[in-house]
Amino acid sequence: MILFDTEQTESANGFPQFRGKAVGRRSALPTQQTLTRYLKEMREALGLSGEVSVLLTTDKGIRGLNRRFRRKDKATDVLSFPVDDSEPVFSDGSAGDLAISVDTAARQAQEQGHALSVELRILMLHGLLHLAGYDHETDDGAMDRTERLLRERYRLPQGLIERVESSSSKAKAPVSAARRSPGLTPPAPSEKTSPIAKRVKKAAE
Repeated sequence: MILFDTEQTESANGFPQFRGKAVGRRSALPTQQTLTRYLKEMREALGLSGEVSVLLTTDKGIRGLNRRFRRKDKATDVLSFPVDDSEPVFSDGSAGDLAISVDTAARQAQEQGHALSVELRILMLHGLLHLAGYDHETDDGAMDRTERLLRERYRLPQGLIERVESSSSKAKAPVSAARRSPGLTPPAPSEKTSPIAKRVKKAAE
């Protein structure tokens, strides 16, 4: 499910600065339908059977989430929120949520020399890998290998882990105290949801 952050004006209005005839094709924000298709393809490739919500927000919005849940007062590109048993049920079999700053994604797309749609796919893939139980900060390279494999499948350029190694990305590990074992088979679906589920549910209503 692709959602716009209703707490941020630009996001609530569908990011008009990235839409319209005046915006070049490389800088255009894909439609919700297109992003939903990308999400579905990658989620199925990873074997994530649960619902995944992607919150498209601004630098200000993601900075607030990063400050609240990671105690880091700065914007980033993508945050992953695996299901958390301390939260009430949001939807059956939820695999977790992602939050993506479209502002940061647009800058990174320009820096990397590709379209905004490509950068959003890279960010979604990275976030979904975290929801599937991977963690490049603690594993033996399993996440990097899987990310490379899937990038080749979807013909995507350099991934976030490679950029981290060259100190040019701000991507973060999942917002979760629990460490999960890496592997293609994700953890069993949980009946609980992630820390931002209430906010995502409100945005969907």
